[in-house]
Amino acid sequence: AENPDNSATEAKIKLGHVLYYDTRLSLTGNNSCNSCHNLNTYGVDNLPTSPGDLGETGDRNSPTTLNAALHMSQFWDGRMKDVEEQAGGPVLNPVEMNMPSEKAVEDRLKGVELYRTLFAQAYPNESNPFTYQNMRNAIGAFERQLLTPSRVDAYLKGDKSALTLSEKKGMLSFSYIGCTTCHNGPLLGGNQMQRFGVHQPYWEATGSEHQDRGLFEQSKDSLDLYMFKVPSLRNVSETHPYFHDGSVSDLAEAVKIMAVVQLDYKMNKDEVKNVVAFLDALTGEVPAQYKENPLAMAE
Repeated sequence: AENPDNSATEAKIKLGHVLYYDTRLSLTGNNSCNSCHNLNTYGVDNLPTSPGDLGETGDRNSPTTLNAALHMSQFWDGRMKDVEEQAGGPVLNPVEMNMPSEKAVEDRLKGVELYRTLFAQAYPNESNPFTYQNMRNAIGAFERQLLTPSRVDAYLKGDKSALTLSEKKGMLSFSYIGCTTCHNGPLLGGNQMQRFGVHQPYWEATGSEHQDRGLFEQSKDSLDLYMFKVPSLRNVSETHPYFHDGSVSDLAEAVKIMAVVQLDYKMNKDEVKNVVAFLDALTGEVPAQYKENPLAMAE
């Protein structure tokens, strides 16, 4: 998950790792990136929507940071191009981390001795490494390490014993039913925008309390009504609750809803069981060293 405009040096990854866990990036010190994207729970907090710096919750579910660097864009509406750009968004968002300005973030970081060392090491050729963009790049470089290969990858590379019979059947059903129309590519998603609710309004199936209009909220273009980024299905067994609003907690129920709402197909009990088994085989492992809070280790 390389970015030619942001080389991932060891020093930059180390800085990004520390920043990811640091609550000093929020105004009152209540939140870090890891608060909503907990690397010990597969890059999510398993809540429908996440509480921010002042306890107020957002409108959309916090997606996992695992493998996010391979997505075509970031956020449910795809409004930011990559993990570097995304890393700075929540810090200044008044509902999320609530910092008043980029300068306020820079000044706070400059006052920490650890960061004076880490920023100098990560950006050795810069006279003033304490910039908001450098913070974003460091967090982005760290997130580009959060890749989680799974048993499905081993199977596709030729290890036919990597999957059970039920998981193999699930893979076939997943393709035959038409799920791969949207959930394709290395991440089984994350590479296109699609309308949620092709055959019926999504909220009728999910029981959503709020009708989120997706990309339309940003663009005001009627063609973008109910358009959302297709989520990756890697680690999906662990990243509940599901959909942009976290309205469905059970994976089997989410699978059935998607088949009906998007494909006008009613899955039978065996198809659901096998597809869920296949999706479970997409679970990988977060690199162990990144699941440790480096600030706690330094204290």
